[in-house]
Amino acid sequence: MSATYLRIYDGPPNDLSGTKVAQPSPVRQSCTVPLMDVLPLLADAVQSERTWLRDFEDDEITISMDLYEVILAYQHYRRPSA
Repeated sequence: MSATYLRIYDGPPNDLSGTKVAQPSPVRQSCTVPLMDVLPLLADAVQSERTWLRDFEDDEITISMDLYEVILAYQHYRRPSA
């Protein structure tokens, strides 16, 4: 399995040729990445029982309504039969 690397795009570099001094950019609190970049890494971390996952267990994520409905259906059909 090949390694997956995540990259954060911060936009084009600041143009320092102007007369104004560049202001530091605010710290990014979130980013948008494709699910397929994150999913294999999270699955491996869960399977390997990585302790750093506990640092984020109360964090909220935003997902599309389509994905949420698929997850709910999967959860329903995954339940063991009585």
